[in-house]
Amino acid sequence: MTAINATLSCPTLRQVKVVRVRSTDCSVDLLSSSSSRLGSISHSFLLIENRELPPTAMNSTFESGSFDYRRAMTVEFGYPPGVRMVDMISDDMAAMIHPHWNAFPPVNPMWHYVFGTVFTLLGITAFIGNSIVLYLFTKTKELRTPNNNFIVNLALSDLLMMTVECPPFVYNSFNGGVWHFGPFLCELYACLGGVFGMCSINSMTAIAFDRYNVIVRGMNGPRMTHGKSMVLILFCWVYATFWNALPFFGWGKYIPEGILDSCSFDYLSRDQSTITFTLAIFLAAYCTPLAIILYCYFYIVRTIFEHEATLREQAAKMNVTSLRSNADANTQSAEIRIAKVALMNISLWVCMWTPYATIVMQGAFGDQSNITPLVTIIPALCAKSASVFNPIVFAISHPKYRLALQKTLPWLCIHEKEKQSAGNGSTTSGATIESNANNA
Repeated sequence: MTAINATLSCPTLRQVKVVRVRSTDCSVDLLSSSSSRLGSISHSFLLIENRELPPTAMNSTFESGSFDYRRAMTVEFGYPPGVRMVDMISDDMAAMIHPHWNAFPPVNPMWHYVFGTVFTLLGITAFIGNSIVLYLFTKTKELRTPNNNFIVNLALSDLLMMTVECPPFVYNSFNGGVWHFGPFLCELYACLGGVFGMCSINSMTAIAFDRYNVIVRGMNGPRMTHGKSMVLILFCWVYATFWNALPFFGWGKYIPEGILDSCSFDYLSRDQSTITFTLAIFLAAYCTPLAIILYCYFYIVRTIFEHEATLREQAAKMNVTSLRSNADANTQSAEIRIAKVALMNISLWVCMWTPYATIVMQGAFGDQSNITPLVTIIPALCAKSASVFNPIVFAISHPKYRLALQKTLPWLCIHEKEKQSAGNGSTTSGATIESNANNA
């Protein structure tokens, strides 16, 4: 074996000898690097010399090919003492790193592989789920309604989110755990993630408003047309693009976050521009849509409960069990179904987005000492994983979509029965409300 002497330099450390041991044949290689940073070997298990040895002793030890070096040095696995996470970043990205991350050592390389694997699975699942929704919409004429345009727009924004966000993150995770694509693409990555994520939020808000308009207002509400739905969809995109383009014009900025293999907007700096932008984006992208969704689903559930109570009163006066022409003892009432749908929609929102919103507010106004790389990256990935669950909750759980899925992809073994329309005039109003509730 040819021995190569190499010395690893680190800005915060004394020079140390670093070797890598192959577990297969126990031969010893020395690592050499012309860079002053550690990015090229960030995922290697390092054997570090803990005490000084004469250079001649080191040379003779390794050239002999023996294992006498084990008696000559103390060896430990891990990174050299004092190495920081920011030491892994390339020089062109160093200026973008917030000083908050200087205090943290590199995370265990295992986490990069875990997040890369998880995000790969999420990306594949989101791609398949949202692609199916878009395919069914183009394939099935019955689904091409103004109301379903919002679901299609949600699927499109979620598909774009994972298509743009997943590959760079996975590549970085399996290649050192740092951002590899330079400052501009970091800003573009963060901006596009914000646009697609906020557009998905806006689409969920539009779906809630549309269901509110259909169920609560009923015949008194304005009828949704293709033109109106397209205007609302255009507003979703313009609204999202407007807010996420502002950092390019000097209000706020985009930087690497968490374990430094992805980028987002800066919520750690305490200057006036960053704090005001963080507060504005929090109100625009989280508080306002959440308030609209809660308002809409509150009145949807209340309307269905009131309707069910009216039906029960009428049935009691007529001495009948139910006024529904297709009443079935095993069928859940509309109020229970709608309550479950509303609970699922709101829970999806809260579970996916609230953790990240909490981190953002804590970073801007609270104690930043608890904001560690892992604490930051996990909520961010949870928010992006909404792209996986949205097609399930808003599309595939929809009766008409399941019918179309059953006809188009029968091998999925979906058994959805086609519902019959109400047949007598005395229950026309009730059937209409319940039909709207089921389609919601």
